[in-house]
Amino acid sequence: MGHEMWSGLRSLAPLRVRPARSVLLRQGDPGTHVIVLASGSALITLTGAHGERALLAVRGAGELLGELAVLDARPRTASVIAAEACRVHIIPAPNFKAFVDQNNLMEPLLRHAITRVREAEEVRLEMATAQVPARLAAALSRLVRAASNVASGLEVRLTQAELSQMIGASRNAVGSAIKPWRERGWLDTEAGGGLVIRNIAAIQAHAGHQG
Repeated sequence: MGHEMWSGLRSLAPLRVRPARSVLLRQGDPGTHVIVLASGSALITLTGAHGERALLAVRGAGELLGELAVLDARPRTASVIAAEACRVHIIPAPNFKAFVDQNNLMEPLLRHAITRVREAEEVRLEMATAQVPARLAAALSRLVRAASNVASGLEVRLTQAELSQMIGASRNAVGSAIKPWRERGWLDTEAGGGLVIRNIAAIQAHAGHQG
């Protein structure tokens, strides 16, 4: 989507702020609106039948969220959670669909959606087959790539329990993976349970050697 088209889409709704860890879109809800992510980053998660969660993707500024449920009129297939404070435009479904029709965007949007489904399948395969340090490093690297500002380190406002659930590992396994990274100064742990990523390249390299 070109800059002019993107600006037109953003103009359909005012800018709003959503805090870190807030639910932007909820799995199973109807597609009543789409979200334009103007700044910040968000986690795309899938919740299973027994409440287990899996991380499918991380999205950053300039992404459109929730459009598939609007376009096919079916319930949302995943949840979107703010990984940091986000600025968003919340566009009602009728306004969005009118904009798509007026600008002949249906085909490119569907192609984009298919690409993202394939990316999510690759992430799920990785999470099912890689060792815990590699899975955790991959999840953290996606957060770093999508984050709006990592100049002094990325603050991940997720507890180790939440991270463990998202990558399909035990909390102890996540703690064991994090320990050598913390000792080497590549990340810090916070009192509230979050993490501050200092050197994602070193974390990825270490996790790769372990796997």
